[in-house]
Amino acid sequence: MDHDSHGDEKSGSDRSSHYEEGSLSLTGAVSMGTGVMIGAGIFALTGQVAELAGEWFPVAFVLAAVIAGFSAYSYVKLSNAYPSAGGIAMFLNKAYGRGVMTGACALLMYFSMVINESLVARTFGTYTLQLFDLDKDSWIVPALGVGLLLFAGFVNALSNRFIQTFSFVMAFVKIAGLAILAGGGLWASGLSFESISAVPEQTGPGSFLGAIALAILAYKGFTTITNSGGEIENPHRNVGRAIVISLALCTLLYLLVAFAVGGNLSIDEIVAAKDYALAEASRPAFGQVGLWITVGFAIVATVSGVIASVFAVSRMLAMLTDMKLVPHRHFGMPGDIQRHTLVYTLVLAMLLTVFFDLGRIAALGAVFYIVMDLVIHWGVFRHLRKEVDARASILIIAMILDVVVLVALLWVKAQSDMLVIWASIAGMAIIFAGERFFLRSLDDTETRNDSFS
Repeated sequence: MDHDSHGDEKSGSDRSSHYEEGSLSLTGAVSMGTGVMIGAGIFALTGQVAELAGEWFPVAFVLAAVIAGFSAYSYVKLSNAYPSAGGIAMFLNKAYGRGVMTGACALLMYFSMVINESLVARTFGTYTLQLFDLDKDSWIVPALGVGLLLFAGFVNALSNRFIQTFSFVMAFVKIAGLAILAGGGLWASGLSFESISAVPEQTGPGSFLGAIALAILAYKGFTTITNSGGEIENPHRNVGRAIVISLALCTLLYLLVAFAVGGNLSIDEIVAAKDYALAEASRPAFGQVGLWITVGFAIVATVSGVIASVFAVSRMLAMLTDMKLVPHRHFGMPGDIQRHTLVYTLVLAMLLTVFFDLGRIAALGAVFYIVMDLVIHWGVFRHLRKEVDARASILIIAMILDVVVLVALLWVKAQSDMLVIWASIAGMAIIFAGERFFLRSLDDTETRNDSFS
């Protein structure tokens, strides 16, 4: 896309008219964070994580929560100091200035969130299909995912207040529903924990660490809170609080669900139904009625998760446009820049939903996110540590943990699915090269304009 000068002229007014300062409460921010995490996490990833971690999959979710906690430290410190509707983009700009590193890593975050949306959209399709006697590999799965993304776009065209209310109601339904299902599953299993109390199989350390890397995706939704920082009430205090509360709630919920699944299914059964493991786990505990209820909660979780994610990520791309870090063209569309970035986000998510399966989507999203996370931690450590009052030891631990799980994930995928490796390398190369080319051409254009003036 070529840069549109009209978009530049409008960006200031767009920002003031579309970013509604103080329009999201602490409760609303927590609802958004948990909405994205639960939608992308326990429904989509339980089977994927169990496939790699075996009987240790509940431990993988716990350790992923620990890593997410260290990761969140930088974001909490940055959000308290620089709350912004641009979130990650503004943090990178503070650390590295306006340049290739800021633009490219912000785009890595953007694409990881779009990948996350396609992951949740396909999860919506696989769970919905459980209500019908259809092949799990049917074309209906991506079709349902595309339909969900279209609905998310419609909702996001409405006001912040409506989205906040919708997210709060859906978050309450999801948390309460999953807690009931987990409790019922544990009771029905007689607390036997069939799969996780079995004789341990050989799960290599690399495979287990790869499982942790995927499980981290179940918690990365807290970053959507930072991307709405400028719109949250009392952001210097509430952004950090919303992140901590969201992570704590989801950790507890994931652990309960993991034990419930492990109590009703063997590892082989979980892996066989890895794209819809929670629905399969409900059968021995609740029968057909339980299946319908579980699918119902999965639909609620994925719908609200996509809506919350689209809300945050489209605003992030709009901020990158305002900062002149990405090109923008209206393509004849009416409305402001944020409406345009909403359309771009949805189209990209739809393409991923159609052409990638859940396993590849999850792995690709994990690679992009962990790389971006490393850059954030390094930026705080190298440039902003004193300014935001961050402890060097915690930042170093966070970076080491990221490197360990990233290397493990790449090692696992190198043995089983090289396409993920090549897609990750190609994607990052295109992003960095494209950002470098765009910024250089923009600087040349501005230099020529200055010489004529």
